[in-house]
Amino acid sequence: MILGLVEEAVAAGARRSAACEILGIQPRTLERWRKAGVGDDRRAGPRTTPANKRAADQRARVLEVCNTPEHRDLSPKQIVPLLADQGEYIASESTVYRILREENQLNHRESAQPPSKPHKPDMYVATGPNQVWSWDITYLRSPVRGLYFYLYVVMDIWSRKIVGWTIESEESADHAKALILEVCRREGVCRDQLVIHSDNGSPMRAATLLAFFQILGITPSYSRPSVSNDNPYSESLFRTAKYRPSFPRRPFASIEEARAWMTWFESWYNRSHRHSAIKFVTPEQRHTGQDLAILDRRREVYELARARDPNRWTGPIRDWAPVKTVVLNPNKTVSPRSFGAA
Repeated sequence: MILGLVEEAVAAGARRSAACEILGIQPRTLERWRKAGVGDDRRAGPRTTPANKRAADQRARVLEVCNTPEHRDLSPKQIVPLLADQGEYIASESTVYRILREENQLNHRESAQPPSKPHKPDMYVATGPNQVWSWDITYLRSPVRGLYFYLYVVMDIWSRKIVGWTIESEESADHAKALILEVCRREGVCRDQLVIHSDNGSPMRAATLLAFFQILGITPSYSRPSVSNDNPYSESLFRTAKYRPSFPRRPFASIEEARAWMTWFESWYNRSHRHSAIKFVTPEQRHTGQDLAILDRRREVYELARARDPNRWTGPIRDWAPVKTVVLNPNKTVSPRSFGAA
């Protein structure tokens, strides 16, 4: 059956290695089954005991040595050279590892906690405006070397609209709290409606800001430490801002000049910039629902063009259907937490 499934997948255009990976076998295993004629999934395994297998008393000696007070907190990589210095050889490192693993003794042997991999943030799906926001802070150079102005930006990931911003002379959870409160009031956000995602900066993790979110019924979401890809919407927005031709290549002369430039950028980005990820409508058009009529009109224009000159079209017209969902921290193995979805 397995051989047949692999051949069927290969005939359909899949790579043999990919098909084997899905079935949980190695390509070399597949070839061995074919040559040996053992049939589908009849793993014969080794038919003889290896000649160099450790005897029971030798295995017992390995376990005895590894569990002595001077060795029980050391790894086999430490134990084997130490024994060699004392003129004793009981087994290779790999053999010691294998024996400990078979005896369920291959545990972390140090007092320090073993390294752990931070869990990927929860996945959220936005199906409309004001469901999932992303916010972050970036530096703007000031006239004084080593001192900066701090640009706080809150954006709606569904529409890509900048829903709020401020520029301050310091990083502070209080500035973030005031900005988010004002944006929630202006956008009419209700309790338990909103997720706000950010990175792990100190203003983002401040206890006062978390308490503020709890009072407003806002769900906080955070990136993994040092993983900028967990907050891609804000990072992309900052890149767009700093690569605009009008962005000063010199430091801003004052905080007022920085605020004046950001006022212009917000207007351009929200009302003039046609964003590629939302079918080239502006964030303001998508945020207010105007994009539906715009995209429908584009579809009609393309259909009329194909009707006038059908020989120029070898396939369907360009897909102008609106983007229905936007995902924050997509993860194929975890069910998304949807806000506003049916």
